[in-house]
Amino acid sequence: MKKTLIVLFIFLTSWAYSQENEKLIDLGKAYKNFMFRSEPPKETIKRLKENTSSDLLTTSDFILETLTTKNNLLKTDFLKLPDSKTLKNIYIVRAINYNIRKEDQIDNNKLIDSLKSKEIPRNELIDAYYDILFAGVGNKNQPFNLKKVNFELDDYNLENETEKGIFFLECMNLCGTSIWGYINVPKPPNYKEAYSYIEKYPHFNGLNYFEYTDLNFPDFEMIIDSEKGTESYKGYYINKFYETLLYNMICLKKGFGSEKEVEQLLIASILKNQNLYKYSKNSDILESLFKTIKRD
Repeated sequence: MKKTLIVLFIFLTSWAYSQENEKLIDLGKAYKNFMFRSEPPKETIKRLKENTSSDLLTTSDFILETLTTKNNLLKTDFLKLPDSKTLKNIYIVRAINYNIRKEDQIDNNKLIDSLKSKEIPRNELIDAYYDILFAGVGNKNQPFNLKKVNFELDDYNLENETEKGIFFLECMNLCGTSIWGYINVPKPPNYKEAYSYIEKYPHFNGLNYFEYTDLNFPDFEMIIDSEKGTESYKGYYINKFYETLLYNMICLKKGFGSEKEVEQLLIASILKNQNLYKYSKNSDILESLFKTIKRD
C-alpha cells in the first residue's frame, strides 16, 4: 500500500509538472502571436485561463493583461513587482516567445527545465518583467499618452536604487522609442511631432521625467540583444536615455520651448552628470554641453 501511494504521488507530481510546462508554453505562444496590435480572440483568452494552477495564476493574469487593449498595466496592481516565483515564470514565458521565433529553436520543455534549474539574477528578472509591461503599454495603449501618469517608485516593491533604475529606464526606453522615428527617419526631422510626444511623457515621484537622476547604481551585465551577447546594462539603457534627453533639448532649441526650459533641462537632468557620460555614445556632445554650462 505504501509503495502504491509513493508511485501515485510521483505520478501526480509529474503530471502537475507537465501541466505547468504546457501552460507556460501556451502563454509564450499567445504572447508571440498577440503582443503587438492584434488582440487574442475570446476563445483563446478563455482557454488560457482554464485549468491554471494557483502557482501560475498571477503569471497568466499578467501575460493576458499585456495582450489586451483595455488593460490595467498602469495600475499599481501590475506596476508592483510580484513574488520571485512569478517573476521567474514570466521570464520563462518571454524566453519561450524568443525561442519559438527562431528557425533553430530548441524543445520548449527542455528550455523550461533548464531555466527552472538555473539561478537567474534578480535584476534580470525585474528587467524582463518591466520590459514586457512597458512593451504592452506601448503596443496596446494607443494613442501614446502618459502625461497624467505619475509613477511613485516606492509603491512597487522595488528594494533599492538599482531596481528603481531598471523600472525608470525600461519606461524611458518606451518613451524614447515613441520619438525616435520622428527624429531619425524624415528629412528634415519632424521636431514638432517629436515634441508633441515628449509633452506626453510621465512623471516620476511627482517630478518631470528628466529630473529623475538616481542612476548612480552599480552597473551589471546581462544579455539585452541576443545577437550581441552579454553587455553593460547602463551602457545600453543610459545611452538611450541620454539620446532622449538630447532630442528633447534639440526640440526646445528648434522653437518648441523657451531658453528657460532649455536651461532647466540642462541643469535638472543627468545631462550635467559627468560620471555617467561613459555610458553614452554621444559623450563628446555631453562634454561640450557641460563646458558651456560651466563657462556660463
